[in-house]
Amino acid sequence: MATVYSDNISKVARHVFGDAATYPVRKINLSDLREALRLGWEDFSAMPSHAVVLCVIYPVLGIFLFRLVLGYSVLPLLFPLAAGFALIGPFAAIGLYELSRRRERGEEVGAWDAFSVLRAPAFGAMIELGVLLLVLFGAWIGAANAIYVEIFGHAPAASIPDFATRVLTTSDGWSLIIIGCGVGFLFAVVALCVSVVSFPLMLDRHATAIDAIRTSLRAVMMNPVAMAGWGLIVAALLVAGSLPVFVGLAVVLPVLGHATWHLYRKVVEPDTNPPQQEPRLRKGHRYAADFPANLFPWSRER
Repeated sequence: MATVYSDNISKVARHVFGDAATYPVRKINLSDLREALRLGWEDFSAMPSHAVVLCVIYPVLGIFLFRLVLGYSVLPLLFPLAAGFALIGPFAAIGLYELSRRRERGEEVGAWDAFSVLRAPAFGAMIELGVLLLVLFGAWIGAANAIYVEIFGHAPAASIPDFATRVLTTSDGWSLIIIGCGVGFLFAVVALCVSVVSFPLMLDRHATAIDAIRTSLRAVMMNPVAMAGWGLIVAALLVAGSLPVFVGLAVVLPVLGHATWHLYRKVVEPDTNPPQQEPRLRKGHRYAADFPANLFPWSRER
């Protein structure tokens, strides 16, 4: 009976977490997190203009949301929206993973190289997981709004000082903070478990979304302390970057994106037989007289 029960547990574990031999994961410690952050900062320092250009949408979005709050009385959602960056950040940083991957291989990196991720074989799988994270983000915003309405009702805050006073100096406000942070923590744990190495794995090894999620789950199961530490680091840096009207996210997000790539390298065993990539050929000159023939490239191979 015990043998049958053990076999059933093993079958369920293989179904949920996948075959460990497909993408083996390694044990890491807190020093590996520091190393990943150091390498992420080095990547950012080597190509800061590229990273800032790619991530400038975040502080711009933050300022827009801040203005929206002042104009449309959705002030209670400002903090949940800022915290939600942690849920969708892994998907938003896929261009940064590509920059780090190319720099790791010793290639010259340009800003437009980040957009080559659009041609990645597993880009469809990245979109699938990205949609899942966006749904999770929407669910978090809905839950945060429901918690606020349950505690304070539908009456909007008159101003930022009024809202701060209600939240920080009343028992209802502290209930909002405790319950909201608790629920947000659960959403963050789910996002971390399914995406901590998923997007770099799909970019690097062309994994499916299911295999990438299973590998992330195995990574968290094998390294609970390190992954909890990584989650705290991400949360702390996002809070620090959000404080000056979200402008700090222009530095925090690219550094975290690059560091996530190096964390993936430390967690997932490298491919022993990586596929040989064809060198990128320089395009020759094309002349107007050749226009019809250029539409049929096979005709030039004869």
